[in-house]
Amino acid sequence: MAASNESHPEEFILLGFSDRPWLKLPLFIVLLLTYPTAMVGNVAIIVVSRVDPRLHSPMYFFLTNLSFLDMCYTTSIVPQMLLNLGSSKKTISYTGCVLQLYVFSIMGGSECLLLAIMSFDRYVAICRPLHYTLVMSQRLCILLVSIVWLGGMAYAFSEATVTLQLPLCGVNKLDHLLCEIPVLIKAACGEKEANELALSVVCIFMLAVPLCLILASYVSIGRAILRIKSSEGRKKAFGTCSSHLIVVFLFYGPAISMYLQPPSSISRDQPKFMALFYGVVTPTLNPFIYTLRNKDVKGALGRLGRTVLSSKW
Repeated sequence: MAASNESHPEEFILLGFSDRPWLKLPLFIVLLLTYPTAMVGNVAIIVVSRVDPRLHSPMYFFLTNLSFLDMCYTTSIVPQMLLNLGSSKKTISYTGCVLQLYVFSIMGGSECLLLAIMSFDRYVAICRPLHYTLVMSQRLCILLVSIVWLGGMAYAFSEATVTLQLPLCGVNKLDHLLCEIPVLIKAACGEKEANELALSVVCIFMLAVPLCLILASYVSIGRAILRIKSSEGRKKAFGTCSSHLIVVFLFYGPAISMYLQPPSSISRDQPKFMALFYGVVTPTLNPFIYTLRNKDVKGALGRLGRTVLSSKW
């Protein structure tokens, strides 16, 4: 393969599940179904949160950002996967790989921080209800979301840029479905222990620290819920928090198993299944989790649906 210069090839061959050709058709069908489902579900969350005045609260402001983030997250990888699965050509240009790497990393880093911010919102709402409107002001919410996106960008531009500087020594095959930092580090040649160490340290701050804050918030939330006297109040408080907790475990579980271990120790198929999980499965399930377990969202969707239908008649 001719290289555009000494540092990187013109394109990468994404091997994916080439050793399991029987997976090609089922995976293509699954992605073809889940991608539009994820897009429609997340667009619905964004629209209903903006249109319905009853959802104009910090919780749904953060949920709107999560839905937008999930749309970008899954869009950064699924179209390329479908293209490769639907044709004999399994390549991605170097420029396309770099773009995918940055977008995927920005969204991943931002989601880690956003889920922590959402748990803080639930903590204030349940543990400090009388101070909620004062603490979670519009100004603070915008500031927190700005920190989330800037934090995700800082993570991506630091880690991805350093990773792209690693020499590949003519290697243009990636045993993966997409361009991802641990896989590129693993494919690089020469000394890369410093990169592995840097990735682990950064991921401790981007994954472990937010997760600890989330768990600490929910310990306090759990105690507060147990002190609520009415069963209806406990049920409502638990309902709003359980959706977020499910999303946290769906995202953080695969991400931790992928990023908090040295890339050299990652098994061959682990990155593929993990990327499918937190890049495809989680963004698809999130709208359903927040809709099915949240009466406010279900009610808002019902009202929006009735409004649309009545306007047609």
